[in-house]
Amino acid sequence: MSELKPLIYDCDREAIKALLAAWKQPAFRVNQIWEGLYRNLKKAPSEWSNLPSSLKSILAEKVEFTGLIPIDRLQSSDGQTVKTLFSTRDGKSVEAVLMKYDERRTLCISTQAGCAMGCVFCATGQMGFSRNLTSGEIVEQVLFYARLLAEENDHVTNIVVMGMGEPFQNYDNTLEAVDRLNDPRGFNLGARRFTISTVGLVPRIRQFASEKRQINLAVSLHAANDELRSKLLPINTKYPLSELIPACRDYVEETGRRITFEWALIQDVNDRLQDAKELAELIRGMICHVNVIPLNPTHDYSGRATTLERAQEFAAELNNTGIPCTIRLRRGIDIQAGCGQLAGKHKQKF
Repeated sequence: MSELKPLIYDCDREAIKALLAAWKQPAFRVNQIWEGLYRNLKKAPSEWSNLPSSLKSILAEKVEFTGLIPIDRLQSSDGQTVKTLFSTRDGKSVEAVLMKYDERRTLCISTQAGCAMGCVFCATGQMGFSRNLTSGEIVEQVLFYARLLAEENDHVTNIVVMGMGEPFQNYDNTLEAVDRLNDPRGFNLGARRFTISTVGLVPRIRQFASEKRQINLAVSLHAANDELRSKLLPINTKYPLSELIPACRDYVEETGRRITFEWALIQDVNDRLQDAKELAELIRGMICHVNVIPLNPTHDYSGRATTLERAQEFAAELNNTGIPCTIRLRRGIDIQAGCGQLAGKHKQKF
């Protein structure tokens, strides 16, 4: 098998500048290539009108512009959710989802092919781990949907890094991708438009806090005691609540930013009023927000989504104790929009 060409989206500005120097091309071409990729959303050298044909030929020969190949695409019946399954150049499956909420156009993107965290109710966790995605493969998911939206005279407004994989297990590539998309000379999506979700890798939460970024942080909590949380999220045995919650409190204190706790409501597992009271006690006094969502059902987990009535009671209990809580709309249930579900379906075919 021949060696893969470098993916253009893996290159930051300095890397592109180095390539141009090696090809004896003027440095000012960096801006033209960068703006073409991230502002004008070009996807092949032939689409640049401001580059000489000689450079376009070199780019086509030396660099790859397609790292992700769409192999399946589903749209929800209400037209508000679009899910795409991609294949990487080495045949790994990766998913990304577009969700439309009023004026927002939110992307849910992946950082790994599969996941090693093993959360029992998550379709990606049920698949196991294949590999980390490169920064360019993370970026390319965003550009794919940015082009689709541009055809509708629309644009990406928010990005949640909550798709396949644990972002903080692929920390460097994930943050490199965010930085590239945040660059004001290119895609220029504001830092506060990004949210990164982790299941609770305590050392990485502390590292993230020390960097004092403006990116939003969400922690997948799902239980307020170690016994239940360890059953749902095996990582809790390594980083129990006695370590996780202090790290979250320190994050808020160090950055001055609010933290979000994600809670998938599973009927008769973590959706009772007692669960809400326990959660309220655990995070009392923290600048935070709780995002609850009825469970997205998966093939290999028998748990069911809570009822709307129970979700409302759960949220009301938290709100009544002074902890802001909202019920997130479930999107794309009819197309199995939960991360990993489409990839899992394809895997079963082969």
